[in-house]
Amino acid sequence: MTTKTIRKIIKIDEEKCDGCGFCVPACPEGALQIVNGKAKLVKESYCDGLGACLGECPRGAIIIEEREADEFDQAAVKHHLAQEEPAAEEHHFACPSAAVKQFEKRGEVEVIEKETYALPSTLSHWPIQLTLVPPTAPFLHGADLMLVADCVPFTYASFHQDFLQGHALLVACPKLDDFQAHLRKLAEILRQAEVKRLTVVNMEVPCCFGLVHMAKQAIELSGQYIPFREITIGIRGELKSRKE
Repeated sequence: MTTKTIRKIIKIDEEKCDGCGFCVPACPEGALQIVNGKAKLVKESYCDGLGACLGECPRGAIIIEEREADEFDQAAVKHHLAQEEPAAEEHHFACPSAAVKQFEKRGEVEVIEKETYALPSTLSHWPIQLTLVPPTAPFLHGADLMLVADCVPFTYASFHQDFLQGHALLVACPKLDDFQAHLRKLAEILRQAEVKRLTVVNMEVPCCFGLVHMAKQAIELSGQYIPFREITIGIRGELKSRKE
């Protein structure tokens, strides 16, 4: 029989939640899942009310409230985690961006075997991974900076021609990389480099919007006024939106 008690427990604001999934792996008890594109509390008895998930939500959709709820059950959590472990590995914490899709070919590209032509790269510097670029890198100073999700150049066929030219490039993944380390690095770059503008190019999947959140937070932490632009690419390689 489940015992009710007055205690602290999380509350999720579904209007704010965009289903990014950052909170799911942040909960050591496995009390959260993404259901129909929203974070849900699986069971009250799985939530210890300590709020490890709060700091991972880019939308501020999770709070701690005190109300009547099922008591926290450590034994039930242990059993739950043992059952969920294979599913978590397979589905990457049930983030919507992990859904597997296969597309039909849109047409063949004619290949000329005797003569090959390589389009010139518009990349102006190296390295490009945010982890590896020092804030003092000379190519960052006064740059029109572009922060790009890892998947974008593979998805958008004309990335170099349409986006990269004239920009200093940084590449990152908000889901697989260390979010907090990237946030600190980007804020320090913005503090030191006096960039002219920051553009984020992300994918349409919910998890990828964490890159937008990171960029906006880094601008705030830097204490600088930096014009911001957001470009979103669809998983079929189309331009979904552009926000200045």
